[in-house]
Amino acid sequence: MGHKSITSGLIPVAEYVRMSTDDQIYSIANQQSAIRQYAVDHGYTIVATYSDEGRSGLAIKTREALERLLKDVLYERARFKAILVYDVSRWGRFQDMDEAAHYEYMCKWKGIPVHYCAEQFRNDASMPNAIMKALKRSMAAEFSRELSVKVFAGMVKRAKMGYRLSGSAGTGLRRMMVSPDGRKKLVLERGERKAIHSYHNVLTPGPKPELAVVREIFRLAALKKKTPRWIARYLNQHEMWPEAGRRWNEAAVYSMLKNEKYMRFYQET
Repeated sequence: MGHKSITSGLIPVAEYVRMSTDDQIYSIANQQSAIRQYAVDHGYTIVATYSDEGRSGLAIKTREALERLLKDVLYERARFKAILVYDVSRWGRFQDMDEAAHYEYMCKWKGIPVHYCAEQFRNDASMPNAIMKALKRSMAAEFSRELSVKVFAGMVKRAKMGYRLSGSAGTGLRRMMVSPDGRKKLVLERGERKAIHSYHNVLTPGPKPELAVVREIFRLAALKKKTPRWIARYLNQHEMWPEAGRRWNEAAVYSMLKNEKYMRFYQET
């Protein structure tokens, strides 16, 4: 949160901005430009900024800046008299419209109203404006629901096509970038992320030392009927670790033996 000195004669206000990763059109800079013009037009000066970058509007638990803003208001730490937000959806696309209204009312109760700078209605108690705000909240909630359905459908489709959606590849495996037409491009190491949004990830065999560990785990389980606890202890005694300094435990071995990607991988190799 940034602070500025209060200009004499102007009303001190805070700005709240939010941008989710799937909604780049409303960038932080664009929101702030509109908010600051609104401040100039209405005799405000912005003395505090609360910014949630790359945060979904569905839940407050992931929005640290909004939580901090509400705490500053409720605990009377605020140095401002109002809160400026770009529009209703930036305040939040909460599935329950009452949740958005609740957070706004908390601020209003403490004498710090919320103003939506890009909306065509004034955020007052008049019936027409109240109806319009409720409609906008409903539209924001519906948009998030539709987006969730579309995102889930897209993830299912990519999974059925054999693409890796998220998470680490695991010991003995690596993620490989493939182009939309299926051409292999680059093997990603641990911690690396694909830079081209339209590309996908598939799993591919990893380094030979890790492959040897994977084969040994399945050999011990399949041929010698050893338990995951015994296998973990054996691997640690022989320093057959997934990476330097990282020891095996029963849960990790059990998870590997039950994971379909390893079962399929072991059969193919």
